Amino acid sequence: MNKARKKFVIFSELSVILLLALLLTTINVINFTMAADEADMMTERIARMNGSLDSDRKIDNMVPPPDEAPSVTEGSDSSPAAAQSRSENTEPKNNRSIKQFRLNGGRFDNMGPNSPEMNSSLRYFTYSIDKDGNVEKVDFRMSAVSEEQAASWAQSLQNGSTGWTNTSYRYRVYEANKKLYVTVIDQSRELWPCYRILIISIIGGAVLIIISFSAFQILGRKLFRPLEEADRKQKQFISKLENEFKMPLTIINADTETLERQGGTNDQTKSIDKQVRRMTRLVKELGALSIFDESESRTRIDISDLTMAILENNKAKFEEKNISLSIDIEPGISLYISDNAYKEVMRELISNSLKFSVSKASFTLARHKDRIKLIQKNDAKLPDGNYDQIFDRFTMLENAEGTSGTGLGLAYVKDTVRASNGRLSAAVRNGTMTISIDL
Repeated sequence: MNKARKKFVIFSELSVILLLALLLTTINVINFTMAADEADMMTERIARMNGSLDSDRKIDNMVPPPDEAPSVTEGSDSSPAAAQSRSENTEPKNNRSIKQFRLNGGRFDNMGPNSPEMNSSLRYFTYSIDKDGNVEKVDFRMSAVSEEQAASWAQSLQNGSTGWTNTSYRYRVYEANKKLYVTVIDQSRELWPCYRILIISIIGGAVLIIISFSAFQILGRKLFRPLEEADRKQKQFISKLENEFKMPLTIINADTETLERQGGTNDQTKSIDKQVRRMTRLVKELGALSIFDESESRTRIDISDLTMAILENNKAKFEEKNISLSIDIEPGISLYISDNAYKEVMRELISNSLKFSVSKASFTLARHKDRIKLIQKNDAKLPDGNYDQIFDRFTMLENAEGTSGTGLGLAYVKDTVRASNGRLSAAVRNGTMTISIDL
């Protein structure tokens, strides 16, 4: 259950990181793209004006300065009384009647690259290059470089088209009047807010990731606390049930042996003995599930030798059932796992193979890249398909009718493999059942 809570926190945090990365990346890409588009609009305007912005354009609808005194026309009354009368007539009766001046009606026409103020504030230079390679200044409005440096800069860009140069400068190369023109504008003022948003995005994203991780830790503890409590009570119940069953089973077994000594063995005592053994095995498997611990002490063991030894000790069981056993073990494979847990996994795989094999079975242990694969195969009378459900508790296959078993053994295998960060699967293909364990 502790692993389930950790997986919840990890996957939730990865989802938050993915969404944040997608959102912040989209915002910053759009931001820098818009800055590049605005710079291209300015270079295109300069290109249309033959490489130089006209700073002396006439400004229409100019408003006369408000502090300019009205002129006195010929024939008007210039006496003090007339002046006072004119002053009284021109003075506003109520200050509230004066409306605040709003340029262009308060619209956004005075913002962005189309703003008239950009003509005077834009820092750029334009140089023309003729067919002979002669460089001539068209316009120069920049303080960061000298005219000689600008000319050399323009020559280095003549084979380009449009793009960024020296991080914050946007350039455009175009032809006009049988000459090649190179215009470079300074966009550092416009790019600085973009970089500021990028820095804020990185810092803000990191802070949100830390906050969300802490929140998921708290949420995970609250969400999984009832499940962990239920799991604890379940294991406690199974442990008590195991103890309660052991005593009567021991007594029944002892009484059966007494009856056999007194009256000999008969069908009734054989049936009792068989059912006692079955119940004892069931109680043992229930106890194994109840005491399973993910933090069980583990050591690095040579599973190649251990697997071979276990299979060699069980060869006779396969021979008794006329099942041919094939063993393919790669030597020198070691694994960090509990020795008892691995032995129990092998016992359950062997038991499963003995129950359901028709005539042949095989075990393979080999390295696969950075993982270890343990594969058990046997022929089976089952239709093709996936059979991962056999790893669920109290689940048995269709052809298991009449065989002894509780459906708990492979459930223990699943718990052990998952605790070792492994994966397992079961499937039938062309009449061959394969249980694959990836460690």
